[in-house]
Amino acid sequence: MNPEAIEKLIDQGRDGYEARLAAGQARLKNGELAKAIAHLEQATGFKPEHTMAWQGLGKAYNELGNAEAARAAWQRGLEAARANGDKQAEKVLAVFLKRLER
Repeated sequence: MNPEAIEKLIDQGRDGYEARLAAGQARLKNGELAKAIAHLEQATGFKPEHTMAWQGLGKAYNELGNAEAARAAWQRGLEAARANGDKQAEKVLAVFLKRLER
């Protein structure tokens, strides 16, 4: 999806977890890491119990070369996954964290 279109909706007052997640993922896919991080941080603020934004945020930080911030994001996502009983997200985030240790 076009990140500019999503951001236009956000600017028009349709801000929320889903919009920020979509904008962040679109910016991440385009390699626009700073913009992706800004959107994904907003998404985690809206719904910290949801893991998708934490996964994307960690990925953006990792691609930016900030391993500590990536670790922190993925750890928060792992905690959210455990609290929600989301075993699949827990496995994915554990793999991300393990890869970061290498």
